[in-house]
Amino acid sequence: MLAVGSAVPALALAGWLLAGLPLLLLGWFRPLPMALLGGGAALLLCVLGLRRLPESVPALGRHTAAVAGIAVASGLFNGFLRSEQIFVRRDPATYAQYAIWLARHGSLPIPYGQADFGGLDPALRFDSVGFYDFHGAIVPQFMPGPPMLDAIGYWLGGVPGLLLVPPVLGALAVLVVAGTTARLAGARWAPLAALVFAVSLPILYTSRTTFSEIPSLILLFGGMTLLLDARHRLRAGDGARTAAALAGLVFGLALLVRIDGLRDVLPVLAYAGVLIALRRISWPPAPAGAETARRFPDGRLGVPLLAGLGVGGFCGFAACYLLARPYLNYLAGSLLPLLAICAVVVVVTAAGAALAPRIAVRLAARRARPGRTDHPERPGRPERGDQPGRSGLSRLPRLPELFRVSALPGWATALVVLVMAGLAVRPWVQIVRRVAVTWEDKLNADFIEKTQMANRLPVDGTRLYYEDSLYWVIWYVGLPVVVLATLAAAVLARRLARGRGLEWLLPLAIVGWTTVTTLWRPAITPDHPFAARRLVPVVIPGLILLAVWGLRWGRDRLHRAGRGTRLAMVAGVLLFVVPPAVTSIGTAFSPVERGEADGVARMCAAIPRDASVLIIERVTGDRFTQVIRGQCGVPTARVKNLEGASVALALDVRRVIGKVRATGRRPVLLAAEQAQLTRYGTATQVLGLRTSQDERSLVGPPDAVWSLGSDVWMTVPQEQR
Repeated sequence: MLAVGSAVPALALAGWLLAGLPLLLLGWFRPLPMALLGGGAALLLCVLGLRRLPESVPALGRHTAAVAGIAVASGLFNGFLRSEQIFVRRDPATYAQYAIWLARHGSLPIPYGQADFGGLDPALRFDSVGFYDFHGAIVPQFMPGPPMLDAIGYWLGGVPGLLLVPPVLGALAVLVVAGTTARLAGARWAPLAALVFAVSLPILYTSRTTFSEIPSLILLFGGMTLLLDARHRLRAGDGARTAAALAGLVFGLALLVRIDGLRDVLPVLAYAGVLIALRRISWPPAPAGAETARRFPDGRLGVPLLAGLGVGGFCGFAACYLLARPYLNYLAGSLLPLLAICAVVVVVTAAGAALAPRIAVRLAARRARPGRTDHPERPGRPERGDQPGRSGLSRLPRLPELFRVSALPGWATALVVLVMAGLAVRPWVQIVRRVAVTWEDKLNADFIEKTQMANRLPVDGTRLYYEDSLYWVIWYVGLPVVVLATLAAAVLARRLARGRGLEWLLPLAIVGWTTVTTLWRPAITPDHPFAARRLVPVVIPGLILLAVWGLRWGRDRLHRAGRGTRLAMVAGVLLFVVPPAVTSIGTAFSPVERGEADGVARMCAAIPRDASVLIIERVTGDRFTQVIRGQCGVPTARVKNLEGASVALALDVRRVIGKVRATGRRPVLLAAEQAQLTRYGTATQVLGLRTSQDERSLVGPPDAVWSLGSDVWMTVPQEQR
């Protein structure tokens, strides 16, 4: 049950996204088509991925029950304390409004609706925070994958249903991480991994509101799970290639959720190339009894894995280009180098696969030279099954034999330790800065300066605090987990360099590569808990996975030494669970931005149905333009402010009011303060909310919430006689 339950989430998400993208491109992303095609695709992938699944996770009933209990408890806890981030201030509300638009309209881009304002006007603008003005329409900032998932909740229960989708996804993520741990460390260790993962603050944070990180985690670790199952199927002789293709598809669709997921799946591309190279070494198959074809059985998974990765990746890139072009342009500075790295990986992988047979023959020839003592067969005597042109390949050593006298294992161990040591000393040797050049950089610098003042820190808008990134991880999972994960990674790297433990090759590559690149350059505004989301897709679950395996490895060594293990295991469990729980306790029971859903509902009820809304104040326009357009369902635009001014010029406002009246619609003005509207008519307050927001901590883990106030005033200008 644990094997099946931990594989279903990734397969179901992949099927839904695979069907949803073409329907969205066609403008048919509606409940009925998605129920039929999306639900059908999810069911089909689950059937293909789980049919005749071998016993890849020999879990006892108590292991499965413990994992299920932790997942359900996580979902209920986060659902009860969920956030209501509806006002567009930061990314979660952008995702929420994106999902609401898709659920209600089923198509992109978002039209201006300029006819309801008497046509375009130099003073009008239709964009807002998180929603770009692009080629005569409005384009949401992010990738469409998460909103396509969140739309399910809106269809089932409106805004309250949408807000419950993240806790459900968070519970599924607990299952997936536990399933991956069970496959790599053993089923008895899955509940511990699930518990440590579930109580970590970044997981609580991203499981309570509409972020993209939890769906990305489900796909990445779900892909690992499916590929591990494919290896089991390969040995069982049933469905291995189909499972590998599904694993590649799930990995590739991570780009449909986060385009920077390209970095996370780069090791999958290289791994597929390695498998193809191993397959070429063993092709054509040797006759029965020959050893060559059995040396590298995993090679048969390479082509289907690469094909699935290509299909999923194509969907991600197509969605980014067709539906999120401004976001693509915004990320060009970081995405172009990543694409260059990807191109290099492709070239090197292709070259390695092409040259693999020739390299293999050379290695075999070297081992066949007279005087070699490490060759397992008698020199000069052909092995059974040798053929002309294949005699060299038949003498190719197994991987453990190949690295028997190599220095590579020592280098691999040293590299792991040195990299983590370098990240640990980084704050003492480097201060990461960014000089603001672009408009977006200047906004971020201004935000950082205000956050520094709120935290009573020296004001320096160029500081990014990235040098502390390893200590972010220590805040959230604890020093014991980080230390033991480092030890486990070193041990596993040494084993892999000796040709052993190959089931860890891809998981360790993904966790290691993504952890190092993420910690080196998190590429996010550095206030916490917001910045903690960068650690969610791979870093935190990956280090927990390694640490749990390291705990099992330590227990096994104690057991072989004849020493008691019970006390050590109790201490290990406490050291794993207590530090992240202590960090989380400060904010775990403090839901943020509560009341926003009801506040928007009351505001929408106050706006006339025949209104064309004009927002004349800057902050109100930033936060509420798409909220009113998408949730209230009335045409909405902003009247431009002069640079440095918070309110639009009265001349522009009155001109646009006249144009709206000429269309037969009713002009409605919105602003943040009553005084900003008095010249146009009597103002009434349609939104007045006092709630809490996330802390913005720069040099320590968050341990409280901050206050947040939002006010919107409305007037309906009377026509002057």
